[in-house]
Amino acid sequence: MVAMPIPDAEVMARRGEIVTALRRILLASHVIDAAPALRAYESDGLAAYRQPPLVVALPETTEQVSQVLRYAHDNGVKVVPRGAGTSLSGGALPLADGILLGMAKFNRVLEVDFANRSAVVQPGVTNLAITKAVEHKGFYYAPDPSSQIACTIGGNVAENSGGVHCLKYGLTTNNILGLEMVLVTGEVIRLGGKHLDSEGYDLLGLMTGSEGLLGVVTEVTVRILQKPETARALLVGFASSEDGGQCVADVIAAGIIPGGMEMMDRPAIHAAEDFAHCGYPRDAEALLIIELDGPQVEVDHLMDRVKAIAEKNKAQTVKVSTSEAERLAFWAGRKSAFPAVGRISPDYICMDGTIPRKALPQVLRGMEELSRKHGLRVANVFHAGDGNLHPLILFDANTDNEFDRAEAFGADILRLCVKVGGVLTGEHGVGIEKRDLMPEMFSDADLAQQQRVKCAFDEKGLLNPGKVFPVLHRCAELGRMHVSKGNLPHPDLPRF
Repeated sequence: MVAMPIPDAEVMARRGEIVTALRRILLASHVIDAAPALRAYESDGLAAYRQPPLVVALPETTEQVSQVLRYAHDNGVKVVPRGAGTSLSGGALPLADGILLGMAKFNRVLEVDFANRSAVVQPGVTNLAITKAVEHKGFYYAPDPSSQIACTIGGNVAENSGGVHCLKYGLTTNNILGLEMVLVTGEVIRLGGKHLDSEGYDLLGLMTGSEGLLGVVTEVTVRILQKPETARALLVGFASSEDGGQCVADVIAAGIIPGGMEMMDRPAIHAAEDFAHCGYPRDAEALLIIELDGPQVEVDHLMDRVKAIAEKNKAQTVKVSTSEAERLAFWAGRKSAFPAVGRISPDYICMDGTIPRKALPQVLRGMEELSRKHGLRVANVFHAGDGNLHPLILFDANTDNEFDRAEAFGADILRLCVKVGGVLTGEHGVGIEKRDLMPEMFSDADLAQQQRVKCAFDEKGLLNPGKVFPVLHRCAELGRMHVSKGNLPHPDLPRF
């Protein structure tokens, strides 16, 4: 059960004044306050929770962002930054007494520098659009979340997003070189640049994955890579998830780092095949998609080694792509797996946890037991190479208690991830979804120290409050107390 802080009655009463102030900073049409229009912003990708914002502000320039934040800071008004709203953890869920700061108008590619293998883009540029802007010269942007056609680079920075190729090429944090961002006080700062590294504290690393709690990104410098000479993919079917999981571990143990290595279980295989018709083996209990890229001679050699490892792990079927179109078809099913699951269940929750690769068979068995315990089905789609799980818990919101059972099921999966040495999230972030599970992984002292970092950037606690931390403290309290348990009761958010 997720709840947010009590709306500030004084701020709610000043709504008209706040709207007027925003319209002095922005074009009147870029300030949304009509109830019907606000409904478009009431949720992000975690659509089970909804809350219309106090008002929506749509700036177009860094200076406008600075002025909005300075006004909010000076007048004690909360601000929730939002990109495309594809967050699956409730990270962009609005507040009833807060400004929703939509960054969709920051949608331009500002510069492409092939000599320095970098591009400078605004945060509202979609992930896929970066690759589209550079592919004519044989370059691409490596992180590729399944939502890459819609998700924005600013949101990718906020959540440290990954994708199917993050095993070899890294997450967002490994592929950005610089940021321009605005602090809650309205100050504009720059971190990093086109150079590979810089002196001083790694504030660029700190900001990546900070979920909108420390500042608002207004410009991103990303690393672009040259496309590999050759890329080929294998579809490998197994009679059990355990055999597939062991194959993953053995490939990595052999010193082979595929460009991507994804795994799907039987329910996900069937849903994706029905949706995308990509040639997946319907008789398999588990499917691995393994992509190898690089010089052709290297890819051919590694392909033989991976096939041998798969056969050693009782692979039932092994299919190798023979053309670029076929390779893309293999990935099309995986990329469409999330919407495809909508064909087999009226509702589902997409979870996100990460485990050590060696624990994969154990966790898959554990999820089967939890499925029986909670009486709900689960379809598994995940980045097998780096242990990032995406269990899709299937339920019907119109059936009594099924949503509550789905939430409990998801919480148990995340507890299992932590128990085997993993973490609560790999790329979706904590948001509100995993907020109350943070004590499963962090001690009170750990959480208090993390909040001290937030206080250094946002002393009044105005940026995206209610996210990430299960207990909120005033910054002054953190300076003199180890931790306090006091938090005001507040009403539950409306769901569905």
